[in-house]
Amino acid sequence: MWTQTTDPLGSLALSALVAAIPIVVFLVALVVLRLSGIRAGLIALVAQIAVAVFAFGMPVSALAGASLLGALTAVWPIAYIIVMAVWLYKLAVASGRFDVIRSSIGGISTDQRLQVLLISFAFGAFLEGAAGFGVPIAICAALLVQLGFRPVKAAMISLVANAGAGAYGAIGIPVIVGAQVSGIDVHELSRAMVLVLQPLTLLIPFLLVVILDGLRGLRETWPATLVVTVVFSGVQAGVLWFLGPELADLSSGLAAMVALFLLGRVWQPKRVYREPGAPEPEVTRTSFSEVVAAWSPFYILTAVILVWSLPAFKNLFVADGPLAALAPAVPMPGLTGSVQTATGTVVTAAWSFTPINATGTAILLAVLISFWTTPQLRAADLARTFRTTIAELWPALVLITIILVLANIANHSGGSASMGTALAAVGPLFPVLAPIIGWIGVFLTGSVVNNNTLFAPLQVATAERLAVDPALLVGANTAGGNAAKVISPQSIAIAAGAVGLAGRESEILRASIWYSLGMLAFICLWCGLLAALA
Repeated sequence: MWTQTTDPLGSLALSALVAAIPIVVFLVALVVLRLSGIRAGLIALVAQIAVAVFAFGMPVSALAGASLLGALTAVWPIAYIIVMAVWLYKLAVASGRFDVIRSSIGGISTDQRLQVLLISFAFGAFLEGAAGFGVPIAICAALLVQLGFRPVKAAMISLVANAGAGAYGAIGIPVIVGAQVSGIDVHELSRAMVLVLQPLTLLIPFLLVVILDGLRGLRETWPATLVVTVVFSGVQAGVLWFLGPELADLSSGLAAMVALFLLGRVWQPKRVYREPGAPEPEVTRTSFSEVVAAWSPFYILTAVILVWSLPAFKNLFVADGPLAALAPAVPMPGLTGSVQTATGTVVTAAWSFTPINATGTAILLAVLISFWTTPQLRAADLARTFRTTIAELWPALVLITIILVLANIANHSGGSASMGTALAAVGPLFPVLAPIIGWIGVFLTGSVVNNNTLFAPLQVATAERLAVDPALLVGANTAGGNAAKVISPQSIAIAAGAVGLAGRESEILRASIWYSLGMLAFICLWCGLLAALA
């Protein structure tokens, strides 16, 4: 049995720097050399293999097992979810109902600053709460392109807007998992998230307007921006504080959409902002029933996913549940029982194949229901839109596979733990740096859930040594990871595929990276202040 080490070079700082080489290589390849995502990913993967084998001493069998686990996870559930979500969107466009959707959005406001608040921020949060896994990024970015936004800008805006909801996606799973692996009560962690992340959430609607139209736009739309941020953040904070994380995104996203709709009935900005080149909105009359039918794919999606998220449904597929045989966990050769972590835990890595209870299956069901309830669609449309979806998304899916292989090698070689342990060794300054660990975790894995699984125990152990509230540091880990979602390779690949920019991921990354780093800096300073005041 091979045992990981976090300090193979005899200097923790040097070991951590070597472990970070693949991340630096990937960023340089994308941002500086402007390579395509797949080329940058392959170069970074080669660097990761070299670091794992030669620096951290990872056996070839463990390397192969970690690579296989990453590739399988990329296909199922991640690629499955993304393909189904984009297929659902393309069906809505093929049916002709998107014209009604566009008209209904214009009925609230023809001003595209307000449309971004409605779609990317409020509706995106609602989708994040229901599905997560990149679904809101894909759908909202594609919607913005249809409304006349340039693809890079549509992708970047949807990535930045998702930072308001990413910490509580898929019915609050990131916080729930963070609580489970750290031993912190979930309600205590939820309340810590209010203190840690809510100040940034309050600022995001203002940031979106400034990105679009500068300070002038903020002056012209401040009533709407203020209403959206107060309603969204107020509802989200209230739900987190009193109920927990499960409904934090669903309730706040819905409340913000309703608030913006009601405000639009009595107030509109004097100057209407339109993106350069965006078509002028057509004034068309649509009935309430037409609007309901046009939006039906998205609330069908929400309803089905909510059923899939119910404890009663989930419990059918747990280890001792009546349908456990339909959710097999396949142990990974070379990892399970063959690798021991630096803390002495024997690795039990397994790939979960869940054909029935997967989120992608819920979205597939929403696709089929939408097809059956849309008279304008024929079987040929169903097949054509699926082929188009695969043809457009395959480069993004290949990139996601490369990144998840890289991430699994980093995690199982001990490289990720080395970076986290090095940051944890700074002593009293650690609360300021704690979010950076979460940022690294999500950049590597693309998932706040996986980030908390990986690093929440480390945050708790460090908190106990420093006599800092563990919930604060796990909250910081989650918040830092939330900032990384803006530029995680997985998120960038999803956005690029959704707006037709596969192979041009570097453009989206360059447009988004400073917002991610700015959010991270804000969270670091804020967490340091909270720890000092505690």
